[in-house]
Amino acid sequence: MTTLVEQLYNIDKLRECKYLNAAAWVVFTFGVSKVLFLSLNFAKMLLDLFVIPGPNFKKYGKGKGAYAVVTGASDGIGKEYAKQLGKRGFNLILISRTESKLVALKQEIENECKIDVKTLAIDVSADTKENYALIREVCSGLPVTVLINNVGKSHSIPVPFDETEESELRDIITINNTATLMITQTLLPQLKASVKTLKCRGLILTMGSFGGLLPTPFLATYSGSKAFLQSWSNALAGELSRDSIDVELVLSYLVTSAMSKIRRSSALIPNPKNFVKSALNSIGKRGGAQERYATTTPYWSHAFYHFIIVNTVGVYSKIANSINYSFHLSIRKRALKKAARQAKKE
Repeated sequence: MTTLVEQLYNIDKLRECKYLNAAAWVVFTFGVSKVLFLSLNFAKMLLDLFVIPGPNFKKYGKGKGAYAVVTGASDGIGKEYAKQLGKRGFNLILISRTESKLVALKQEIENECKIDVKTLAIDVSADTKENYALIREVCSGLPVTVLINNVGKSHSIPVPFDETEESELRDIITINNTATLMITQTLLPQLKASVKTLKCRGLILTMGSFGGLLPTPFLATYSGSKAFLQSWSNALAGELSRDSIDVELVLSYLVTSAMSKIRRSSALIPNPKNFVKSALNSIGKRGGAQERYATTTPYWSHAFYHFIIVNTVGVYSKIANSINYSFHLSIRKRALKKAARQAKKE
């Protein structure tokens, strides 16, 4: 009887060991797979950023008289998109609010690049049918194959949502979302027709932001507007892939510009010229956005930051949110102190 009990006990222990060994192998296999997956993604990011060459723009109609439309073209990143696409041989249609800046940019690019440049001065914060009719008119009959959705607006300074002025809130949503969608919808029939006529591919690039990648306290409206563009752009990429039109969202962190109010570039904060160069070279590649579809984080420091956040604390974590909260609260306090000093001087 004792021997039988001992045998049964030994069998149970053996089974328990087998279960433990199986569980250990599952955990081990999962861990190795996770490390391997991260290593491959990291290697792919490095290849995207530093090894794999950029696209040949002939596939988008370069050399065939194709036109690129750039919104928000008179300053900063939009201005650089215009200049660099012009140097690549694209004719241009530049859309922005300030006519004098557009005229000056048109003259500069035409003198340097010997291409055709058309301009349209409109205020897209006024969401009117007339605006989109004017866009349709200026582009009419032209082989448009590239659209750069660059126009955008942020808060003047970081601000709690309940203190955001209604006019600022409405302008951010209208400019970042409504105008971007309506301009794209207005030009899509022409892009599709031009792609067929020139026998090339089309391209729609939309400027995203880390403000949309990471929920950002004190920039809640702007953050939400850019998160919307992420989902919209990804959905549009799926729709238009069968029409030979590539759609990508371009994610940026800090860039020297009027919107960011950062004036000095550094190794980690590019100027518009270097950022746009990286963006155009990253078409079809993911950069730091290895986990995302039809999205690129092209500048190397932004890419590393993106990769680290996604693969450590996560973009929707409390830790990331708290860091963002502290960072933008600090910016708000400094901005308010500066405004107070200026008010005293006046």
